[in-house]
Amino acid sequence: MSALAEAVRLSFLATLPSEIVEQLTRDAVRLDVPAGSLIYRHGEAPRLGLVATGLVRVFLASVTGRQVTVRYARPGSVLGAPTIAAGPVDTSVQALTAATVFVFSTAIVEQLGHTDAQFAWTLAGEVARRLYEVLEVFGGNVFGSVRQRVARHVLDIAAEHQRGDMLLAPVNQQELADAVGTVREVVARVLRELRDEGLISTSRRGITLLDPAGLHLVADLDRE
Repeated sequence: MSALAEAVRLSFLATLPSEIVEQLTRDAVRLDVPAGSLIYRHGEAPRLGLVATGLVRVFLASVTGRQVTVRYARPGSVLGAPTIAAGPVDTSVQALTAATVFVFSTAIVEQLGHTDAQFAWTLAGEVARRLYEVLEVFGGNVFGSVRQRVARHVLDIAAEHQRGDMLLAPVNQQELADAVGTVREVVARVLRELRDEGLISTSRRGITLLDPAGLHLVADLDRE
């Protein structure tokens, strides 16, 4: 199975008739993106992409350069669905690890959206799921376990400071405890667990992410 076919199988596109999928993917462009590179900059023309490999994040940036991650995307995740209907948005997309993304023809996506009710309704469902995903992120910051909140915060910090394929969160245990609303001893225990699981390593410089995708699974509320 090709990388594109496998990504489609993992995505919401798999629920569509094969003829629609064939039309949508016929002129897809493959992007092999190095770790740390931007796939989409805020304000660029709308486009629909499908993650085939790697871990990708969608984030907002302030005028002062501060960043907040609003979504992480794994293989099978679709990027840019809201922009097709509503136009450019002030988010950017960055590859945390080396990633492969297939970008579909905007003209074909728009044509299908206007002429095929099943495709339009399925795409609307995907946009709704993205809203739910953002709500889950906010909920996770409040209701998630300490383990989940620590994993998420480490991911966010490392992503903001990423240089090339190095993911290092320059943060200490007390700063993490303050950020997630707990005490240093609890954070130390969580970091020890994550280290024993081979997800991170720690040093005076901070926390190095050895398995970003695995750490994201820890932060995912649905998998707790």
